[in-house]
Amino acid sequence: MTNHTYVDEYNAIVAVLNQYNEGGKKADSAIMKPAFNEKATIFGIEDGKLSGGPIQGLFDTIDSAFRPSPEAKAAIVRIDIVGTAASARIDTDNISGFRFTDFFNLLKVDGKWTVVSKIYHTHQGD
Repeated sequence: MTNHTYVDEYNAIVAVLNQYNEGGKKADSAIMKPAFNEKATIFGIEDGKLSGGPIQGLFDTIDSAFRPSPEAKAAIVRIDIVGTAASARIDTDNISGFRFTDFFNLLKVDGKWTVVSKIYHTHQGD
């Protein structure tokens, strides 16, 4: 039996989050899809109303409305881990002309970290 340290778990979560970042930067949901559990959800506020649902909505948007953004920059602002649960925040600048703050909830399922939910804020010139 292997005892994973906090650093091991942290680095495993960073690898998952980097799949998300890379998929967004390349506007290719196939790159980010492995980061998410098939039951994952995404929610945000669009036009003042709650918007979202199954994670497939994110993948569809990435593939249809986003363009490759090699200039995009992302920062993993924080990762908080307790046992098999974790949360993370990523701030992304200039991805398809947008700036986002994303919050992720992750669970360690069958020994592997996976995103089970994402909520986001789209910055409007602030």
